[in-house]
Amino acid sequence: METNNPLNPVRERELLMTRRRFFGTAAKGLGAGFGALALNGLLGKELGAMASGLGGLPELGPSPVDAVGNRIAGPHYKPKAKRVIYMHMEGGPSQIDLYDYKPGLRSRFNQDLPESVRDGQRLTGMTSGQARFPVAPSIFKFSRYRNNQDGLWLSELLPHTGSVAKEICMINSMHTEAINHEPGITFFQTGNQQPGRPSFGSWMSYGLGSANANLPAFVVMITQGVGNMQALSQRFWGSGFLPSEHQGCKLRSGGDPVLYLRNPEGVSRADRRRMLDLVGELNEKEYERSFDPEVQSRISQYEMAYRMQMSVPELTDFSNEDEATLAMYGPDVHKPGSFAANCLMARRLAERGVRFIQLYMRGWDQHGNLPNEIRAQAGAVDQPQAALIKDLKRRGLLDDTLVMSAGEFGRTVYSQGTLTTENYGRDHHPRCFSVWAAGGGIKPGITYGKTDDFSYNIVEDPVDVHELHATLLHCLGFDHERLGYRSQGRDMRLTDVGGHVNQSLLA
Repeated sequence: METNNPLNPVRERELLMTRRRFFGTAAKGLGAGFGALALNGLLGKELGAMASGLGGLPELGPSPVDAVGNRIAGPHYKPKAKRVIYMHMEGGPSQIDLYDYKPGLRSRFNQDLPESVRDGQRLTGMTSGQARFPVAPSIFKFSRYRNNQDGLWLSELLPHTGSVAKEICMINSMHTEAINHEPGITFFQTGNQQPGRPSFGSWMSYGLGSANANLPAFVVMITQGVGNMQALSQRFWGSGFLPSEHQGCKLRSGGDPVLYLRNPEGVSRADRRRMLDLVGELNEKEYERSFDPEVQSRISQYEMAYRMQMSVPELTDFSNEDEATLAMYGPDVHKPGSFAANCLMARRLAERGVRFIQLYMRGWDQHGNLPNEIRAQAGAVDQPQAALIKDLKRRGLLDDTLVMSAGEFGRTVYSQGTLTTENYGRDHHPRCFSVWAAGGGIKPGITYGKTDDFSYNIVEDPVDVHELHATLLHCLGFDHERLGYRSQGRDMRLTDVGGHVNQSLLA
C-alpha cells in the first residue's frame, strides 16, 4: 500500500497524530496561552470566543471542575434545582386511566371513535388493521384533590399520590413524534429518536459535575413490573459523544449493587491501591502519547470504582432508617429492586449529592388486560413516589430537587382487541399524554394543558419533548441553547435545534 499518498488513511492518521502531539506538547510545555493563541489563529477571534463557552471545545480561560477534579461545563445562572430524580414509566402509562379524567366517555362505551378525531393518525401495526375502533372509557373512579389551583384529578389507583397533589405540576398536554417504544424512550432520554446522543443524565453529569467524590454523578436503578415489559437498552443512560465518565452507573438489585465491588479473596485494599497507582502511571504515559481524552476518563472511572468500594455498602444499608420512614415507603421497601426500595435509595443518593437519579419502572405496555395489570403497576408505584416527595420535603431537599414522572407516550381511547365492560387494552398514543413534575423550581399545584373529550388531541397549551427538556434545564441553571458539545463538526445539545422555556411551568 502506498503510504505517501495524502489520501491514504494510514498516512492521514500519522499526520493527525503528529499535529495532536505537536499542539498537545506545546500547550503542556508553554501553558494554556499557546493553545488559546492557536485556537484564535485557526478559528478567528469571534469563533474562538464562542468555542470557549462550549463544552466540546477548549476553553480559553480556567475551566470549572467538580468534586472529583473533572472539568465541567457549569451552570449559566443560579439554579433552582441542584439535582434530578427522573422516574421513567417504561411502556407508556394510560393517561385516561390515571390522570386525564374524561367522565363523558362513559356514555360512548363501545361506540366507534369518529374518523374526524383520528384524522388520519399514524397507527401502529397492532391496531392499523382493526375493523373498528371502539371507545373504551376508564372503569376507574377519579377524585379531585386540593392543590393551589382548582384541584387535581387523579384515578382511584393513586390515592397516596393525591396526598401530595399540592406539590405536583400535572401536564396533560404532552406530545411526542415517536409511536414505538425504542424511538420513544430514546427521544425522552436523549432529545433525539436516533441512538447515539448523550442521555439527559449524562448532560447533567457533564454540566453540573459531581458533588460527591465517592459516588457517580449519574445513577440508574431498574424495577421489574408486571405484564408486557419492553427491553431496556444500556444506551438509554449512555454518554453518547460525551466522555464516557458521564454515562450512568447502574445499581443492581441482586448481589453486589455494582459488579466487582469487593476485592477478590487474598487481595487487600492496600494491594488494590498499589495496582491502581501502577495502572494510573501507565495510563498517564498513554495519554502523553496519544492525547486521547478517553484515557483520562478511564483513570477517573478506576478511581471512582475504588472509592465506591467504601461508599456503596453504606449507601445501600437501610439499617439507619427509622421505622416511620420505612413504613412511609410501604412494605416493599425491604425488597431489593422494588420501586419502593429504589425510591428510598433515590432519596439517599440525593442527600449525598448525586446529580441525576434515574428510576425505570417497567411493565406499562398494556395492549390487553389493562385493568388488572395497571392495578398492579399503580399499586407498586403510588405509595413510594408519594413518600419520596414527602421525605424530600421534610428534609428540606424538595426545593432544590426536581422530581419528574413520565412515560414515552400515552394510550389510545379506543380498545385494542376485545372490549368488555371490565376488560380492555390500549395501543400506543403519542398525540397526547400526561407527565408530572414537582420541586426544583417547578410551579406546584397546577394542571397545565387540556385535551379533547376523547383524550386524543390537544386543545390547549401543547408541550413537546424539547420544550420540556428546555424548561427542566432552565430550573437547573442552564440556557438550553448554550449547554453544548462539539461533535462531528457540529455543536450538539440536548434540545437539538428546538425547544423553548415554558414560563407557565416555573415557580
